[in-house]
Amino acid sequence: MAEPSSRIAEVFVKTAREQRLALMPFVMAGDPDLQSTADVLLSLQNHGADVVELGIPYSDPLADGPVIQAAAQRALEQLTTPAKVLEMLSGLREQLTMPVVLFTYSNPLLNRGPERFFSEAAAAGVSGLVVPDLPLEEAERLSPLAAQHGLDLVLLVAPTTPEQRMQRIAASSRGFTYLVSVTGVTGERSSLQERVGQLVTSLKRCEAGPVAVGFGISGPEQVRQVRAWGADGAIVGSALVKRIAAAQQGCAAAEAGEFCRELRAAAG
Repeated sequence: MAEPSSRIAEVFVKTAREQRLALMPFVMAGDPDLQSTADVLLSLQNHGADVVELGIPYSDPLADGPVIQAAAQRALEQLTTPAKVLEMLSGLREQLTMPVVLFTYSNPLLNRGPERFFSEAAAAGVSGLVVPDLPLEEAERLSPLAAQHGLDLVLLVAPTTPEQRMQRIAASSRGFTYLVSVTGVTGERSSLQERVGQLVTSLKRCEAGPVAVGFGISGPEQVRQVRAWGADGAIVGSALVKRIAAAQQGCAAAEAGEFCRELRAAAG
């Protein structure tokens, strides 16, 4: 077996060996403030998270549902910028050992310039990027550049993605392939569509490497379902962001850690 090509790949090798899902919580940077975000990240790590997806707040978040949009707006009101997020991560490099995947949009990436963005992200300890509105053709061009900086550019597959395009995405995605469980934006769902299991199987046939399911996973029950479908990772966003927002002042990290512990038990 080839050596893992990245820190993210190493996580999936480890979780597969231990026969469990990779638990991948999503946090919005700067909500309620960047110090709280730093505390939440460390708490998630201490309570069983394997990879964290860290959102950079953006004013026009096309893929985000109302919970994450509201979190982004609160973060923007705190004057959270990509540079400040990376500065916060740089300060955690000695403590934060789990891989960090930045969730951002094309406009901030292209405005700063991909080469500069990738270089600064890598210097801050980032392991990967998810850019949901990046066209596949642009992603295919930028993925090798990101890889030169040690970053995995993670691509998304939706329930509506044609099989031929799914194969291209699977071939280009690094670290893992992000399977969106619903047609639409992020948000909590009471249940997941059975078709998601078929999509996991289809992606596995494409030799996509690790497959992580996100959008709509709101608690342990959905995590167990994703595991039963044979996925490699579960991404939990809105439900966690809502808990952080509802936490009393100074309690966000403890609340996030407790929820992560519950999800970890379901992930194996």
